[in-house]
Amino acid sequence: MTETAPETQAPSAIPQAELDALTDRLVEQLKTVFDPEIPVDIYELGLIYKVDVSDDKEVKIDMTLTAPGCPVAGEMPGWVEDAVMEIPGLKSCTVDLVFDPPWDPSRMSDEAKLQLNMF
Repeated sequence: MTETAPETQAPSAIPQAELDALTDRLVEQLKTVFDPEIPVDIYELGLIYKVDVSDDKEVKIDMTLTAPGCPVAGEMPGWVEDAVMEIPGLKSCTVDLVFDPPWDPSRMSDEAKLQLNMF
């Protein structure tokens, strides 16, 4: 009797070219969401920690906030879900707020630092 590898170890059922295009679209959509107190999108701010796409095109995002007491903490995950679900063909999107590791300005892209005159 031979054992088969668990499904979790199988390669993605989504073709690589499609996965690459989907990744580009996800980044594009994440860049449409802004922290209302900072004129930079959440992607460039480094608030997106992880994005997973299942074979069924279910998206799971781990993100953080610039500060745990951020006034839009309750709303921002919904903004991210709404932006991501504009991508055709996705089944669902779940956004979880995480605070470990804590966010700090070193997570920002050079583009974000330029926009905020932090060089």
